[in-house]
Amino acid sequence: MNTTPLSAPAVLDRIRVVLSHPSHPGNIGAAARAMKTMGLSHLVLVNPKAFPDAQADAMAAGATDLLVQAEVADSLAEALSGTVLAMAMTARRRELAVPALWARDGAAELVAMAATGDVALVFGNETSGLSNDELAMCRRWAMIPVNAEFSSLNLAAAVQVLCYELRLAALDPGLPPAISGAGLLASHDEVEGLIAHIERAAVSSEFLDPASPKRLIARLRRMFSRAGPEKEEVAILRGLFAALEKGLCAPSGVDTAKSSRKVDN
Repeated sequence: MNTTPLSAPAVLDRIRVVLSHPSHPGNIGAAARAMKTMGLSHLVLVNPKAFPDAQADAMAAGATDLLVQAEVADSLAEALSGTVLAMAMTARRRELAVPALWARDGAAELVAMAATGDVALVFGNETSGLSNDELAMCRRWAMIPVNAEFSSLNLAAAVQVLCYELRLAALDPGLPPAISGAGLLASHDEVEGLIAHIERAAVSSEFLDPASPKRLIARLRRMFSRAGPEKEEVAILRGLFAALEKGLCAPSGVDTAKSSRKVDN
């Protein structure tokens, strides 16, 4: 495992700023400007209402190169593909969530994780924010400690605040040393694949009723968000569930596929 510290520019290059369903092209351009002033360049747009757009170009104020190279995705899942950590920016409290971080702590965690692979900072729509499904796809979430009596913050302004915190964190040379013997963290795709595999095995074993799944998948996502599984660990679990599925399909005089104990999630 390569433990050579990355330079600040190299770290920032691994950070995606994801705008999900932005409705105002001017905010896209202003966000690009905010990013470029802090040394970030990887902008991803999920189903923008209007893009490309002249207003976005105007508000970019010289950062149009970020707009030209911006990626447009059909879904947040596509935008997060290949990342090792996704962090949502939201003020919404949600059930079954891991503990929230303040923006500065969240930026420090993203920068530290960027040493192992691409990470994503996710912002929602200007009016409605991120949906519950989108929030569930992000392992961590962070908040800006705004004035409680007036908490309204423009999307581009929020991007500017977080890009500033990311730059401060990246310029700090005091990244923690790598843990001896630790493997590479599993990507977003690998963890989602594991969760889907567990769900499939749970249904086939009749542990889970697909007509009434309750909160099993949400709880699994929460658990893996806390755990931060490595690639080898995900592979072990996938292999285990594959073996269990194979055993369920094997003929036997005793029906071991059915469990009298149902999931209470």
